[in-house]
Amino acid sequence: MPDEDKKRAMHRGLVDRVLNGEGTAAAEQRARAFANEGLSPPLAALIGKVAGSPAQVTEQDLAAAKASGCTEDQLFELVVCAAVGQSARLYEAGLAALAEATGRPDRAT
Repeated sequence: MPDEDKKRAMHRGLVDRVLNGEGTAAAEQRARAFANEGLSPPLAALIGKVAGSPAQVTEQDLAAAKASGCTEDQLFELVVCAAVGQSARLYEAGLAALAEATGRPDRAT
């Protein structure tokens, strides 16, 4: 298997694990955090910051999300899903840009 195929397979495995593996947060909630869409206001604020400006996450963001009923384990899982989701979007955008720049559509998948 070529190195690029191995990298993509590992990436798919990571995404599958955070979305479908064992966890305390519901799979639907993990998918929403991964996509950064459809979360309730306290979680939406935290997950939005994790995806867009992680250095600006505050203790207050975490406290508000926890006060909304999430456990610390669930928050950890959702934060990981948000970070992996954002990195997946950037990875896919990078592959698409590479395919466009090289004229090789096989690099985009």
